[in-house]
Amino acid sequence: MDSLEDSGSTTAEFLNTKAALGSPLALRLLGIDGVTTVFYGPDFVTVSKDPDNSWAVIKPEIYSILMEFFSSGNPLFRSAEDREVAGPQDTKILDTDSETVAMIKELLETRVRPAIMEDGGDIEYRGFDEHGDGLVMVKLKGSCRGCSSSTVTLKSGIERMMMHYIPEVKGVEQVSCS
Repeated sequence: MDSLEDSGSTTAEFLNTKAALGSPLALRLLGIDGVTTVFYGPDFVTVSKDPDNSWAVIKPEIYSILMEFFSSGNPLFRSAEDREVAGPQDTKILDTDSETVAMIKELLETRVRPAIMEDGGDIEYRGFDEHGDGLVMVKLKGSCRGCSSSTVTLKSGIERMMMHYIPEVKGVEQVSCS
């Protein structure tokens, strides 16, 4: 069985049915009226809904689909390629990365990502302005996307840690682009 723990990647996020085509579970969950995103963590699934739908109405269907799916033993992804594409590649250190960018990615991967996953979310590295204002650009995902305390987490936690360990970092900004 392809459980979340052996899915081969840390996380996967599905923002629409087109993105979910490679994952039968995500596709079924996004088919529920009111469900807006599905996020797989290493050992959890986060389902987000729009504000117009009540959890009391859609929760039974979500639970039913989750129980049926994990009881079936079916894989989370249709193929290894679908699994690879869905997982995060943002903190992979490249030969072209500067020493500062490599340190930022390492800190995100080893310290920040595990803490954010404890709350059902994830963080994605989106860039660093090395020759300008020293800002690290990140995107919050899963339950952290739109969480009311995400700004506090970003500024008081992540930004403070980054600036402490990496003097070149002058701030952390959240981006909302896909």
